[in-house]
Amino acid sequence: MLDVALVGLGLTPFGRFPDRSLKDLASAAIAEALDDAGVPAEDIEMAFVANALSAVVTGQVSVVGQVVLSAAGIHGIPVFNIDNACAGSSSALYLALLAIRAGAVRNVLVVGVEKMYSEDRAVTYRALNGAADLEWVRGTGVDIERESVFVKEVYPARLRAYRKKTELRPETLARISVKNRRHAASNPLAQYREPVTVEQVLAARIVTEPLTTLMCAPIGDGASAAVVSTADIARRSDRRPVWVRGSAVSMGSPEASEGTITRLARDVYREAGVGPEQIDVAEVHDATAFSELLAYEELGFCRPGGGSALVEAGDTSLGGRLPVNPSGGLESRGHPVAATGLAQVIELARQVRGEAGDRQVPGARVGIAESAGGYVNGDSAAVAVTLVGAEPR
Repeated sequence: MLDVALVGLGLTPFGRFPDRSLKDLASAAIAEALDDAGVPAEDIEMAFVANALSAVVTGQVSVVGQVVLSAAGIHGIPVFNIDNACAGSSSALYLALLAIRAGAVRNVLVVGVEKMYSEDRAVTYRALNGAADLEWVRGTGVDIERESVFVKEVYPARLRAYRKKTELRPETLARISVKNRRHAASNPLAQYREPVTVEQVLAARIVTEPLTTLMCAPIGDGASAAVVSTADIARRSDRRPVWVRGSAVSMGSPEASEGTITRLARDVYREAGVGPEQIDVAEVHDATAFSELLAYEELGFCRPGGGSALVEAGDTSLGGRLPVNPSGGLESRGHPVAATGLAQVIELARQVRGEAGDRQVPGARVGIAESAGGYVNGDSAAVAVTLVGAEPR
């Protein structure tokens, strides 16, 4: 359904910014999105604001949305605060679509904002581990103030299960990290832009074999924002509208016959009327390099077990058949949890507009984003898949 479009995009640099507050980061992204849309603040009728970690990291326990919107000069509208871990802002976008399609509003602001970095590392680890069922976390023996249960337990378990069925070389994972860093070199908002080699990635500190630190997303702060509008408003915009052609959100279901990402991708492809073979560019949740490789298969870019072949052939690099994470991905662009999902969609929107600069995918018309966050009952707590595109010819 081509009835809702992204008309304004805003994104801050991602990185460690101890002197920038939630208000400062969110205000910058919001101002850019409003200016990009040509929509005055008073025309925003509703807002969905995603944040996951502030209660622990900053002490702002509640009403984050009202706090940051007030600082940005937006008042007197319904505001909904969303906590869906790493899928928070993509979940907020999903709710914005529902509000517009229900006929309740015409212009909605979606924001993701996060402060993850703390000089006290224990604070960040407590916040991150709080994105999983804490009773389960404590049962793993992971020190919640010194290490991440996701890096120590969740991702390694998925990786071990995959390696039992498919040969996967550490060098292949390293090539994904090298690719994403190379892409990030063309992204002025990315947290890490210095090139790395396969040898450097493999020689970095082991987190959990075979994953090294350079195969994992870093800690960082940042904000993303988008103005989402009805079709008539979008068509009057000076900007080329980017249509949200499919969107799905779900909690995990470990007993299901297929994975949550696979299920949601199928639903989104059906809604959009396209298949994976028609995707021009993708942004996926590479919390680790292995997470990216698995996403190739879950999104239908290749057969199960075929992810390594895509990497080795260079298909997912800029210039390849299907560039993945041209932004640099979570590994290099950065991963301020609640801002990430919308940041992925913003990258796709800029690709569809032809505004991605040196990382532009030529002729990009259709893009898909996947984000997954948290961990409950043996599966991701929240998963979002979003498909955007130019209006079909």
